[in-house]
Amino acid sequence: MEQASLTIIGGGNMGAALAHGLLRGGLAPDMLTIVELSAEQRKVLNSTFPGVHINESVQKCSAAVIAVKPGDAAQAITDAVKAGARTVLSIAAGVSLATLQKAAGDGVAVIRAMPNTPSLVGEGAAGYSMGSSCTENSEKFAADVLGSVGIAVRVEEQQIDAITGLTGSGPAYLFYIAESLMAAAQEMGIDAELADPLVRQLLRGAGVLLAQSPESPAQLRERVTSPGGTTAAGLASLRSSGVGEAIVEAVRVATARSREMGAEAQK
Repeated sequence: MEQASLTIIGGGNMGAALAHGLLRGGLAPDMLTIVELSAEQRKVLNSTFPGVHINESVQKCSAAVIAVKPGDAAQAITDAVKAGARTVLSIAAGVSLATLQKAAGDGVAVIRAMPNTPSLVGEGAAGYSMGSSCTENSEKFAADVLGSVGIAVRVEEQQIDAITGLTGSGPAYLFYIAESLMAAAQEMGIDAELADPLVRQLLRGAGVLLAQSPESPAQLRERVTSPGGTTAAGLASLRSSGVGEAIVEAVRVATARSREMGAEAQK
């Protein structure tokens, strides 16, 4: 991304993941600052990011990423704007653009985003929405920051809660499926030491195939499902157990909870 004095407020997993991505993308270390309150975590960050400024408080900057807990987001934005930030991207779950803009003040470009944990390995999927003061440069900033750790798509703010329920929470659904597959393997006589790498590679391989194939998920499923075969029998069991409906319901209730969290954050 274009060289700028960028501050990431919050040096936890997601803040650190974005720092890694931005540095891989060419941002000079001395143009990046990470603000972290925990002295212990600052030590970790100092050893992880040589050349990056690791501070306890917000210093002068032109743009900021807010990677703190939702309840701390408004104060973090206020601090960033006081330090000179004119563009602020928040990944605080449930905090609305209206709340972000109120904390930032008029004329500051605010962006609300929801990344997910695969960002930690550069394979994230994020949605972002733009505030009323945003420009083309603001959108480029959001795309550069979030795109440094995966893919990023612009959505309307009313879709952010659904993005949260789908891709934000989605990795946990897949990890739960992995747990269940490992348990099934052990029930079928495959010990845990052998089941673990098999299940991990199963999900990795299927994911890569899905990502790289021009075919739809349904077409890929049909290709591996021979009539009367083992896969057909397994899928029939999943359907009869309502697994598909349960996954849809999981996304629905996670979306509803995201909306509730947003309402709670504005009280």
